[in-house]
Amino acid sequence: MLFRQLLQSIPLFLAVFAVSQPAFAKDGVKRPAPEIATGKQAKFIVSGQKMMVVSAHPQATQAGYEILRKGGTAADAAIAVQLVLGMVEPQSSGIGGGGFALYYDAENKQLVTLDGRETAPLNAGKHLFTDKDGQILDFYDASIGGRAVGVPGMVRMMEKLHGWYGKMPWQNLFEPAIKTAEQGTQVTPRLFKMLSKERSRFDVDVKAKLYFYPDAETPARVGDVLTNPEYAHTLRMLASEGPNYFYRGELAKEIVAKVREEKTNRGLLSIEDMSAYKTKERKAVCGFYREYKVCSMGQPSSGGLTLLMTLSMLEKFDLRAMGAQNPKSWHAIAEASRLAFADRNHYMADPDFVETPDTLLLNPDYLVSRANYINLEGAMPKVTAGTPPNWNSNKEQSPDDALKPTGTSHITIVDGYGNVISMTTSIENAFGSRLMVGGFLLNNQLTDFSFKPHDEQGYEIANNVAGGKRPRSSMAPVIVFDEEGKPVMALGSAGGSRIIGYVLQRIIGVLDWDMDIQSALDMPNIVHRGKKLEVETTGVDFAEPLKNFGHPVEVGPMNSGLTAIHFKNGQIFGAADSRRDGVALGE
Repeated sequence: MLFRQLLQSIPLFLAVFAVSQPAFAKDGVKRPAPEIATGKQAKFIVSGQKMMVVSAHPQATQAGYEILRKGGTAADAAIAVQLVLGMVEPQSSGIGGGGFALYYDAENKQLVTLDGRETAPLNAGKHLFTDKDGQILDFYDASIGGRAVGVPGMVRMMEKLHGWYGKMPWQNLFEPAIKTAEQGTQVTPRLFKMLSKERSRFDVDVKAKLYFYPDAETPARVGDVLTNPEYAHTLRMLASEGPNYFYRGELAKEIVAKVREEKTNRGLLSIEDMSAYKTKERKAVCGFYREYKVCSMGQPSSGGLTLLMTLSMLEKFDLRAMGAQNPKSWHAIAEASRLAFADRNHYMADPDFVETPDTLLLNPDYLVSRANYINLEGAMPKVTAGTPPNWNSNKEQSPDDALKPTGTSHITIVDGYGNVISMTTSIENAFGSRLMVGGFLLNNQLTDFSFKPHDEQGYEIANNVAGGKRPRSSMAPVIVFDEEGKPVMALGSAGGSRIIGYVLQRIIGVLDWDMDIQSALDMPNIVHRGKKLEVETTGVDFAEPLKNFGHPVEVGPMNSGLTAIHFKNGQIFGAADSRRDGVALGE
């Protein structure tokens, strides 16, 4: 498919423009939706036999596809896709942020997970998000400007991916993004509508404001072509000099200078923080669901453990027989999610800084005991964290149930060699810190920490701020394997802490309800994060039946950003979420 045809798949106008309601977390911070909902557009499943690329934007998908056609690996293609996304979807991800990647090496039948999550500056402390009077900051007072900028991890993670699994020269992977930055990209209806709601939040940085609002007031309009020569220059320097240009060279100095400007809600980032950053290889967390092995990312992401706990608790219920249209199916999913989120909020954080139960939470006997709390006739009146076997922490920890937002994207690729990558990438809130350096936006990822260091009893919150620590995430890149160890699905999503529910729902849709992958992505989102059952507007018919189980139900838009690949009967099927601009390409 030619790129022109891909671009035509994005309609000039979307029918729905709605904003999700803000969420209030236990620390009292009013947190907005990750990115506003901008409506749906028709998407079609794409099939192939050799390779497949799915991303959140046609130009990024095209870039990855061309890399695969030239003999590149899934790692090569993912790097090219990410670099283009930084130009065409700057509100969601980019080299100013970080991410997590699962990589299946087909030749060695090995699964590797990489942690490219941002880190807090070494001199950041527990009170980063409190004012001089000891009061916690409002979300936007904390998130806009330099205060919440962590050391970006994406470039080091790309370096690791390429060093271990790349075949094409590093420099070649930058060519599509350089060309896109120089020739430009059209403003989509989605980007325009997001900019229309964000104008007042760009006053912190003139450079970013004038890029997105050329007259300093009016957002770039649908169909306008944005070029970014500064981003092209940054990419050329990274291509020729390598990642050290970003972490130790002139660009590192520019990043630090921008973050530490007084007028930008001054942050703490230093050259020492930048140069010390390392991507970490983590052990994948895996569990069985039905006859399948589901693998995802471990801590500091809570996504994998929470997802696997929920799936394990659902083993006792015959969701296949109950069916996707049965409110009891969604009630069971909601109750299992509530139990898993209670443990997530209480325990999960950066394991390099906090003692956590980690995979003790996947103990089968423990999860059976938790699942026994679920009654198919009604909702549990109250849910609290459990105590997994052999967990004897000597440190009291308070739960942190903050439901924090992210501007995020997901990339799913299988190459001609059988390698698979599932990679979630983020700059946190939409448009991140609103600070622009080198043609890209810097993250505000540190707001994924708890704003409160302690609870009312003085107990430390596991996910509080500490120098060098990585904030807890909800990203949940997943690869599912069959009984022979062959990949069956690869998927992930954008969407803040709703990511876990979005991914869970699609695994059940395909494995239990035999949906094709596009139909699974398109079904209404129904998510429980511990406080209330959230039902997407398009699934409003489920609201009253679920209320009858005793759930507090909120109906509204939910802006998932799923991309997925399904392997079935010798074919590869790719699909992108109808709620965003993405497409799949394969052959």
